[in-house]
Amino acid sequence: MQYNSSSKITGVGAYLPEKILTNHDLEKLVDTNDEWIVRRTGVKERRTAQKDEFSSDMAIKAVENLLTRHSAAIDEVDMIIVTTFTPDHLTPSVAALVQGYYGIQNAGTMDINAACTGFTYGLCVADSLITAGSFKKILLISSEATSKIMDYTDRNTCIIFGDAATAFVIEKTEGKGSILASSFNSDGKLAENVTCSVLSDRVNGRILTKNRLFQQEGKFLYEYVVKTIPDGVQNLLKKSELTLEDIAWFVPHSANLRMIEALCKRLEFPMEKTLISNEYYGNTSSATIPLAIWMALQAAKIKTGDKMVLYGFGGGLTHGGVVLEW
Repeated sequence: MQYNSSSKITGVGAYLPEKILTNHDLEKLVDTNDEWIVRRTGVKERRTAQKDEFSSDMAIKAVENLLTRHSAAIDEVDMIIVTTFTPDHLTPSVAALVQGYYGIQNAGTMDINAACTGFTYGLCVADSLITAGSFKKILLISSEATSKIMDYTDRNTCIIFGDAATAFVIEKTEGKGSILASSFNSDGKLAENVTCSVLSDRVNGRILTKNRLFQQEGKFLYEYVVKTIPDGVQNLLKKSELTLEDIAWFVPHSANLRMIEALCKRLEFPMEKTLISNEYYGNTSSATIPLAIWMALQAAKIKTGDKMVLYGFGGGLTHGGVVLEW
């Protein structure tokens, strides 16, 4: 199947809040311990934003990190896309706040909320807008302040999540584009299994018992992901006319290390070729995939020409991803 991508990733940056929340810190907040958390999730630490630090602040700092490596990264950007399910406000968008801070002229702005699938949605949208000829240079940011909506009395959720932001530049290329295939799926009939209320206190008829605090059915989601996502990955590969043997790196949403291990076992794909970010940063929702890529680039793991499967899954329920060639 021919996929006519005209975009390339040309710059990557990230920001991680200074405050570290360790498993031992969490022992003082909820009935848990380091051994239990690591055994169940693989998470040892996570970062949390300061009280006055929000998704837009982290997004701006991720762009600052990007600019230290690519000084012209935001020159001539004509669209800013931010993936987040923890925006500062219902309006204005985080993207608009970033545009305003940097004074980027003649740029459109929009936020995308696809929860933990957000980055792959954003990457696909950015590539599509460039390939269609509407835009030439897009700033794609993933920024999540999950600590702002976390219930730190619920040991099943607060042990998993952390805060982070990433910033990618995607540009038009005259040669072959990076995206080889994309595939997305949703099941809104299961939406009540991952929630955070704002205006309404119910989803699919289920009353949400916590106001503006994150809730999820962990056991259900684990079973759903392990059962559903392998088929989603295989369908994506089929569209790209590739097999797992062609893939240098698998980059799944870093929700939970045990979940990722189960996925890799089902796919018969080696963990050593799987990029994750949750051991020291937790589940940073839409930022986990780009953060894992940023970490791998820092470690010089990813090489030009490497084919990668990026696959997100989470609230919505949504899941989907892209195959790209670095």
